[in-house]
Amino acid sequence: MYKTSIAVIGGGPAGLSAAIEAAKAGAQVVVMDENSRPGGQLFKQIHKFFGSQQHKAGVRGIDIGKELLEETQKLGIEVWLDTEVCGIESNKLLWVVKNKTKSVQVLAERIILASGAIENSIYFPGWTLPGVMGAGAAQTFINIYRVAPGKRILMIGSGNVGVIVSYQLLQAGCEVAAIVEAAPKLGGYGVHTAKVCRAGVPFYTSHTVLRALGENKVESAVIIELDDSWNPIPGTEKVFEVDTICIATGLTPLAELAWIAGCRFKYVPALGGFVPLHDDNMETTIEGLYVAGDVTGIEEASSAMEEGRLAGINTVASLGFYSDKQRERLCNEVRERLDALRRGPFGEKRKTSKEEIITSRKEIQCPQ
Repeated sequence: MYKTSIAVIGGGPAGLSAAIEAAKAGAQVVVMDENSRPGGQLFKQIHKFFGSQQHKAGVRGIDIGKELLEETQKLGIEVWLDTEVCGIESNKLLWVVKNKTKSVQVLAERIILASGAIENSIYFPGWTLPGVMGAGAAQTFINIYRVAPGKRILMIGSGNVGVIVSYQLLQAGCEVAAIVEAAPKLGGYGVHTAKVCRAGVPFYTSHTVLRALGENKVESAVIIELDDSWNPIPGTEKVFEVDTICIATGLTPLAELAWIAGCRFKYVPALGGFVPLHDDNMETTIEGLYVAGDVTGIEEASSAMEEGRLAGINTVASLGFYSDKQRERLCNEVRERLDALRRGPFGEKRKTSKEEIITSRKEIQCPQ
């Protein structure tokens, strides 16, 4: 059995940030990630972040990931890759499979769950044909493996993921035939949408994909216009000759381990679905189990990193590494940065939803 002060599940932006904050205080930390390299989504984000300097404005996600990894190495944080956490028991015992073959039990004093999110899918005739994939999969192809997923692509969804990945596909030499959005308005930030517009990619709002056509792979796609009640309008079909259909229809928190651990949940559509209740210190309804990042509700990488820092600070404080005064000072600094990120028409809605989660957590007696 392996024993540690803090076990961090997930080596993405939230998990690495949490581990760094905990290790800076002097705690023993191990990070576990099922992938072959740490960093999560950051290593697929070749675009520059925007916002404030303290939120890495002007720095590419891939470079932010490198900075986090360098700091992790300097602090001597142990990182287990190709490692899947299969269960969490009530006494903080983790059931772990390393390298797909070796079973290990990990006993942690505290756990930080930063498992991220999973892509949503939509179903239509032909959706199982080769060539239909999530936008995140396409982003992995081009930015991690340097392989084009196709030559001519139809993107379903105009949120930030849809428009960012569309632009990166263009940079990789692919042709984006169109971006299709079921809602009557585009969903992404204007700065991202504008780049795709300037590249000449057409947008079809109030449209959805009707079917994919092809024998053994995607050869074309049919879209159709929707009325005010979201019903297809017969006779408005449009056919695109494409070999790839990318789906960017949102994300859902990857929270199975929180369910297994016995956490209480709340369904919040604005945050992507069911999310574990937690307080403003990121502690769930299970004492000693903290959460951070997209598992707490879908936001950007900048917010995930700040939540990771918040979870890391409070985790080590609960183990006695910080006094209450030190903890409060450090937490207030992080909360101020989070508040700055959650401003504007997109951020305010998430901020209100996050406050709803925290309020619901306070109304429940935390098991001792």
